[in-house]
Amino acid sequence: MKAMVLTETMPIESRPLRLVELPIPEPNSKSLLVQISVCGVCHTELDEVEGRLVPSKLPIILGHEIVGRVKTRGSEVTRFRKGDRVGITWLNWACGKCAFCLAGNENLCETAKWTGKDVDGGYAQYTVISEDFAQPIPERFTDAEAAPLLCAGVIGYRAVRLTGLQDGERLGLYGFGASAHIVLQIVKHQYPRSKIFVFTRSQAHRDLAQDLGADWTGRAEDTPPEKVTRAIDFTPVGQTVRDALRVLDKGGRVVINAIRKVNPIPALDYAKYLWHEREIKSVANVTKRDAEDFLPLAADIPIIAKTQTFPLEEANEALTFLKQGRIQGAGILQLHA
Repeated sequence: MKAMVLTETMPIESRPLRLVELPIPEPNSKSLLVQISVCGVCHTELDEVEGRLVPSKLPIILGHEIVGRVKTRGSEVTRFRKGDRVGITWLNWACGKCAFCLAGNENLCETAKWTGKDVDGGYAQYTVISEDFAQPIPERFTDAEAAPLLCAGVIGYRAVRLTGLQDGERLGLYGFGASAHIVLQIVKHQYPRSKIFVFTRSQAHRDLAQDLGADWTGRAEDTPPEKVTRAIDFTPVGQTVRDALRVLDKGGRVVINAIRKVNPIPALDYAKYLWHEREIKSVANVTKRDAEDFLPLAADIPIIAKTQTFPLEEANEALTFLKQGRIQGAGILQLHA
């Protein structure tokens, strides 16, 4: 099979992903062999390529927003049949036995494995996944429409829940890429009386936010018409955490939806930024339930993910575009079996 493989971490401008030919992997008795149709391009892969989030093995096949069809299945598989369309998220496996897993928080499992970081992912024509961690894809979506829902959508859904947002409150979104443009649609549907303020440096992204119904747009350093009650920071930049706290109302919460920041969060004057019961909370990965709850909701809304498609061989270019903020919505790699 064809695969784009990372063998060494370095700046994406050095084009570190290499196209190679590899054997098709073999599923075990409880796993599925998935013939991949598309794989989304996520900022997490950029962090892996450039060494901010170090993969547990090299070489590795990146990618964790995977949509494909079951090619073969293990002898003990009961959930899916050959030809079924499935999705694969960042959560590839969890032990199911620890206190975190038993509480439904597989995202915090100490031995969890992550797609494209600990096991080979979707920048390839085939991959394998345990039947317990594959997700059925609603018929409403094409493969390309579904791919960004599996990370940008699911993690965005989790981030909204963690804000504690109530209908009628004001939500600030910092950064407006793949996840934020899905979150805006979730919030417009579930919290119709809430106002959404979008902070992003890109005029094109501000235009997209306005097209999707944002109540106000500006840059991170700008002051919105009203203080925000909740905020989600999608950016890789530390400064935006302080920017969000600056316009956060008393008792509000900032949720950081990023695995890594490329630079530190600046020093925070306690009285100015945190007093009056303001909070900062991080998002750590996703659970199976996040995907199970979100995908039917996405079909019901329906979520319309704006996508930009690249052939597999242009994965380096797709990640470079992502780094430069040149992708409108979500980047998608198109696979050809």
